[in-house]
Amino acid sequence: MTDPVSSNTPEQSLLGKNAAYKAEYDPSLLFPISRQGKRTEIGIVSALPFFGMDIWNAYEISWLNLRGKPQVAIASILVPADSLNIIESKSFKLYLNSFNQTRLDDTGALLRLLQQDLSAAAGAPVQVSLTVPDQFGQLQMQELSGTLLDRLDIEVDSYAPDPGLLHADHTAAPIEETLVSHLLKSNCLVTGQPDWGSVQIHYVGAQIDQEGLLRYLIGFRNHNEFHEQCVERIFVDIMRQCKPQKLSVYARYTRRGGLDINPWRSNFSTARQPSNARNARQ
Repeated sequence: MTDPVSSNTPEQSLLGKNAAYKAEYDPSLLFPISRQGKRTEIGIVSALPFFGMDIWNAYEISWLNLRGKPQVAIASILVPADSLNIIESKSFKLYLNSFNQTRLDDTGALLRLLQQDLSAAAGAPVQVSLTVPDQFGQLQMQELSGTLLDRLDIEVDSYAPDPGLLHADHTAAPIEETLVSHLLKSNCLVTGQPDWGSVQIHYVGAQIDQEGLLRYLIGFRNHNEFHEQCVERIFVDIMRQCKPQKLSVYARYTRRGGLDINPWRSNFSTARQPSNARNARQ
């Protein structure tokens, strides 16, 4: 059975605070935070207007085999968007580091613990896969596809998200297009440290004004919010202002502490789960 919605607040987390690194397995280090508080702030109070997931990649996983020899792997973690909680990233890092001096039978034992503990923290089943060293060469890099918004020569004087910048031409026939920007920057909700990302927006509907959309995305530059919350804010603002028939928003953020977080939100059933291929900046 999964845990209920968390009553933790971001300020109670270990973000921005000194923390002792435990080198032996300790699932209590995971710090869940309810998704609903920020969702209420952007007007989501009942059914979710999207589905999707948060795709985590963990590059710094190590443990000991039964003979004490260190092992390493890369983990990919899929946290469903309808889970009750997000998992605060520093607590995630501390939790992963608690395996460093933990002896396990094999990768299967590690996988079972990760899925069990992360699902309990998220309040929903979490999928975990491991890439071991002899599979590292199979991992590929790939950039987000779409028309690059960053080519536009615009003037910018606002660095806070302004939904009023979003417009669509409802007098013309609907179109389908994919737009990409590498200029997404937001800041950690607690520490204010910068988070850098690329974002891909796919939609069907009235054509969205590209200059206004780029100014809107750049407006996150001084905005303090977690990765998952930024992507949901972008999704809701575009839906509310531009009213597309279909919309997907996918962001890939650069890693911090050996973790990258890549939220994806969509509202149409034919949308395919995005590739988890690493971008150049990741």
